[in-house]
Amino acid sequence: MRDHEPLIDELLGRFRQEIGADLEKYANHVHRVFETCVMRDTDPANRHKYAIAAVFHDIGIWTAHTIDYLPPSMEQAEHYLNTTQGGAGTAEITAMIYWHHNVRPYHGAFPVTVETFRKADWTDVSLGLLTFGASRPMLRRLRRQYPIAGFHWFLVRKIGANFLRHPLNPLPMFKS
Repeated sequence: MRDHEPLIDELLGRFRQEIGADLEKYANHVHRVFETCVMRDTDPANRHKYAIAAVFHDIGIWTAHTIDYLPPSMEQAEHYLNTTQGGAGTAEITAMIYWHHNVRPYHGAFPVTVETFRKADWTDVSLGLLTFGASRPMLRRLRRQYPIAGFHWFLVRKIGANFLRHPLNPLPMFKS
């Protein structure tokens, strides 16, 4: 495990104002997801992709003020990739974001990175209940290094509020 991936901190810094008081809890979630990805997939060519996807995967919660955050999160990632990398990697990174809540294994374009990212996010959101083979001691070390800081209660509150407003579609971000 590394201390920090500099690109993550740089990108999160761009959203400091939008994220506000939730910055620590989201940053720690982003780092845990990223570290779980690079533990599963040791291909150095994918580190940069995981860092970008990790930062942008839930960012629409704050930038668009919605729990239906996948489309705005993908738009933010696409904008970043278009302005900094000429659009390179857009299809892969937006697929990682779009499918990260898929409840079944992913089979499509970019299977390694999308499935690795999906498993990493599920591992973190489930508090390690779902490990997909990840080392439990490693996951405990990650939670010590990057504390949960109320992230899961934040999600419960957001989902609960959405349920009250949209009882027929309480989890619009989930894919079957």
